[in-house]
Amino acid sequence: MKDQALHMTMLYDFYGDLLTERQREFYDLYHNEDLSLAEIAENYGITRQGVRDVIIRAEAILNDFEEKTGIVARFLKVRTTLEEVQSLVEAAEERNMSRSRDSRLTEIHSEITSLLAGLED
Repeated sequence: MKDQALHMTMLYDFYGDLLTERQREFYDLYHNEDLSLAEIAENYGITRQGVRDVIIRAEAILNDFEEKTGIVARFLKVRTTLEEVQSLVEAAEERNMSRSRDSRLTEIHSEITSLLAGLED
């Protein structure tokens, strides 16, 4: 369930602006503010079922955008790959420092580390 919640949060972060204002409000209140359907319904003067319908529709839209574009999946893949690259760079630097202490390899390590850090901004 926790993975599903994280997945839906990422979908909202990437595609939330494509929802209607009402869909964004209800989605945010339900998923991020942890309000119940009944609480949202009471605040907006509609039925619990009406709130549920809006949220279900918003979730379907978000899933549809991801299915068509795959942006979140690509983002996660790139992030994982960058973490692996960082790990390999660190391992190479450790090996360099324990063996040859090649100054050019140390410079390359610093350059790659800077480039990776720039991607996090």
